[in-house]
Amino acid sequence: MESKNVLTTNRKKKSKHLATISLAIMGVGFVATMPFGDSIWGRLLQGGFEAGLVGGLADWFAVTALFRHPLGIPIPHTALLPKNRQRITRGLVSTLENDWLSKESIQEKVKRIAFTKRLLPIVRKGVHSETIQRKGTALLVDAINRVDTPKVVPIIEKELKSSLSAIELKPIVHSIVGEVVKNQYDEKALDVLLNKGESWIKKEETQYQLGSIAKNALDNIELDGILQFALKSFQSMINEEKLGSILQNLLLSITGRLRNEDDEYRLALVNGIRKELQGLEHNEELLEKLEAWKQKSINELNVTNKLTEIVDKMKTKVTAFIESPEFMKSYAVPYVEGWLNALEADAQRQEAIDTAIQKQIMSFVDDNHSKIGQLVQENLDKLDDETLVDMMENNVGKDLQWIRVNGALCGFLIGILLTVIKLAV
Repeated sequence: MESKNVLTTNRKKKSKHLATISLAIMGVGFVATMPFGDSIWGRLLQGGFEAGLVGGLADWFAVTALFRHPLGIPIPHTALLPKNRQRITRGLVSTLENDWLSKESIQEKVKRIAFTKRLLPIVRKGVHSETIQRKGTALLVDAINRVDTPKVVPIIEKELKSSLSAIELKPIVHSIVGEVVKNQYDEKALDVLLNKGESWIKKEETQYQLGSIAKNALDNIELDGILQFALKSFQSMINEEKLGSILQNLLLSITGRLRNEDDEYRLALVNGIRKELQGLEHNEELLEKLEAWKQKSINELNVTNKLTEIVDKMKTKVTAFIESPEFMKSYAVPYVEGWLNALEADAQRQEAIDTAIQKQIMSFVDDNHSKIGQLVQENLDKLDDETLVDMMENNVGKDLQWIRVNGALCGFLIGILLTVIKLAV
């Protein structure tokens, strides 16, 4: 960069020297041809050098007058740039904002840029870069480690309880009843109860318990007249053991019949059970009690410690998975490649992405366009007159110096032409 700046400076100095040399040549030539004014060639050359000297001096004056007073003399309408600095800079800023870098021109240029097509190859190449993969892994791990468990757990717990509270019990009851009937769980439960009951009834101590209960019940019955006499006669003929045996056989007979799938009493009992089950989903009182129990259970539910343990374990497992070599190779890279392939084949999505990017850029340009002129104005205001003049003279100096050279050459040729005309006349 330094060598380039030095080369540019040398070229500017050479252009200045060239203009000075051309003027000097015209001056020296004019003086040198004065003794030969009697000859035709002397007069031709003298006229050419004279006109060239006048043209070169005139152009030197004009070029110098743009930037400073010629020879330091405050001639009117000279040093134009310092005198009109504010007007020139305002015009420059206005031209920059409204013509060269207007909002419309920038936005029109942005609209023609296909951002997605330009970004796809860059992203595709970056996906396979080991550096990008390492940075991506580190970024994901850092993001997971930044998850604050004590802050996350209450949120999860709140959402969990909210989700549980939102569960409607009526569909659940309907589903449970449907499953019970479909899989005949009601009959199976009845059979289990009958088996348990039959096992209890067959026990020897059960016979005595049944007899004792029946005997006490008979003793406590009070009847009138002949009925009371008949009851007393019956009590005198039977004891607890016989009563227990009668009841035991009676109950075994009943359970035996109920275990028979074709028995009418069993079918009636099963139908009654099913009818009651199917009516549960319409039992508002039961549903209200279940809802109250559900809400109470949810409110009393304390899963903070368990959720904390689960979140910490998940963070550890996810971190280990992301840091494993197969994560990038088998999951992340193929996923990104698949997404890129799908995007590349979907022109509509590309257009939507381009539109979104363009909209953001246009919004940024719209909000900050005035700052371009402000920045240029601020930078120009920082420069004093001498620095600004030197900067402009150096940047356009080559062309200006060639104006002086061309003035001298054109003057020289015109001078010769005018001399020829004088001689001819």
